[in-house]
Amino acid sequence: MKRYCELSEISDGKLYEINDLVKVGCDGCEGAAFCCHGMGNSVVLDPFDIYRLTENQEETWEDLFVDKIELKVVDGIILPNLKMTGKSESCVYLEENGRCSIHRYRPGFCRIFPLGRYYENHDFKYFLQIKECKNTHRMKTKINKWVDTKNFKEYKSFLIDWHYFLNEIEDMVNEDTDDKVAKIVNLHILNNFYGKRYERDFDFYSQFMQRLEEAKNLFRAMDSRNTME
Repeated sequence: MKRYCELSEISDGKLYEINDLVKVGCDGCEGAAFCCHGMGNSVVLDPFDIYRLTENQEETWEDLFVDKIELKVVDGIILPNLKMTGKSESCVYLEENGRCSIHRYRPGFCRIFPLGRYYENHDFKYFLQIKECKNTHRMKTKINKWVDTKNFKEYKSFLIDWHYFLNEIEDMVNEDTDDKVAKIVNLHILNNFYGKRYERDFDFYSQFMQRLEEAKNLFRAMDSRNTME
């Protein structure tokens, strides 16, 4: 989810690399789980998030829709996000003791919080959000340990490709005057990047890249036809 503001308004003004130390460590807020409540529709899930959830819980995309995720419009695109439930708007995966039941395969948004990603020149760095985390006693932790994701180089490439792809699609959707293109685009994204299961015997990233190229070719052809008309 994009934020339209100056970096200095929401951060300490610094940009960090993966091996930098930042004050993010909180020891799980000692069960208080501050960041697992009242997040609204901000916990947007990317294809790798859904892949991790379905593979580790042995659930399908359809199963998650029963009570775990819902669809919301994010920057003009329909994308899945984690549900918040009850009066306290708590994450559906939060246990009674205030601990995350899916911590080992939690979504990317949860892994970096209270960090954010600052994208520029087809790359990104991290920034520390200073108004989001209620825990005031945070310890310095290396970002690589905090993000806790194997094959980080491939993961970062995936995040960058997905981010800039959605930017392109957002422009297409916003230029669509009769919603025909928007419907096709959103259905294709949901069905092919989320709904269509990734094969366990093959690398996720290579499968994603194949789907990404197919989607780009499809959407470019659609955009070309619309331009000609």
